[in-house]
Amino acid sequence: MAIDGVEAAVHEIELLADDWNARVQAIRRIPAAFGQRQHTVVYQAVAEGLYRPFLSPQFAYVKWRADYELEPFEAAYDVVMELTTGFAKVTPADIAGVLHAAPQTLKVFRAIVGYTPNELAVATSELGFATVSQNRVKSMEAGKPGTGPLVDALAEAIDRLMSGTLWEVASEDVRTKMDKPDTSGGWSTVRQFVNHGVPYALLLHQRHYGGAFRTLLDATSTARGDMLEEPLEELLVEKGVPHLRTGAHNQRQIAAQFGLTVQPAPDFVIFEPPSSLRAIIECKHANDGGTARDKAARFGTLSSEGARLGGVPVFAVLDGLGWERTSDALGPVVRHTDGRIFTLQTLPEILQVEPFPNLIGITSRR
Repeated sequence: MAIDGVEAAVHEIELLADDWNARVQAIRRIPAAFGQRQHTVVYQAVAEGLYRPFLSPQFAYVKWRADYELEPFEAAYDVVMELTTGFAKVTPADIAGVLHAAPQTLKVFRAIVGYTPNELAVATSELGFATVSQNRVKSMEAGKPGTGPLVDALAEAIDRLMSGTLWEVASEDVRTKMDKPDTSGGWSTVRQFVNHGVPYALLLHQRHYGGAFRTLLDATSTARGDMLEEPLEELLVEKGVPHLRTGAHNQRQIAAQFGLTVQPAPDFVIFEPPSSLRAIIECKHANDGGTARDKAARFGTLSSEGARLGGVPVFAVLDGLGWERTSDALGPVVRHTDGRIFTLQTLPEILQVEPFPNLIGITSRR
């Protein structure tokens, strides 16, 4: 590599942008071409020029689920309004009657108390109803009728929560979830909101400490994590590349099969049948620079593992604006992967890089 400085080196690598294997070889020569003190600057420059432009703002998207649509929630709310006469009839028996008549209205009562399905199940179990589970709560919210004892237990828990008699306040620096504008006075403040409208400042304040789409984001955290892994797996399956996607169910099996010692195992292992490990892939999305910096260390660990296993290459599939932090986040990943970094925009190009060209079609031929 003819190098007259950082800019010249980066320019030379950029000229190889269409040849991924040549790019990898050029990036691998950086440590020998520059002094140790220059490495951070060089890798940062490469990250800025070749990888940062292809990142996308994952924070702009919410993994949607049909049960969060507004229309069915509004329909359930209208039923509650009608059957409770505008939240005037809200004894445990009244609430139980509503839940018997329309099980899906449980989501409205749960939203009022501000609990997740699991939290409501635990709160109900606190009253001695051990058979309540979050799956039964979700089932009712989907419209499946609950048994009499279950409905009565849920109604009792909701009443106790609204009256403030279920939990004790442990100290002055904590509050119960009922201490919010619409439930601070129990059903009376709910009726005030219903009858007189919600002051916009209060709505914005709740959003301020709860976050827009916060419940949905929490409920779909695993699905959001899959936003990188699923497209990658679809590509590997489509092209017949032998691979295993790791998870809690197969961590030990994969570690034993391929001699991996790093924990947890990488998100994907690429192999040549029966068990010749050819590459490891890690998927990381980060919308915060600090988070990206912390996640970058994982690739250092994987790089050491790949070296221990005889030079197994490490690939990164990244996205999210957190990786725009190039100095101590994206730059180090360039170093640890020798530039084998892909985003959702560039993902199909991963098949151009060794060892993938020789693995394409193997599973479809078996």
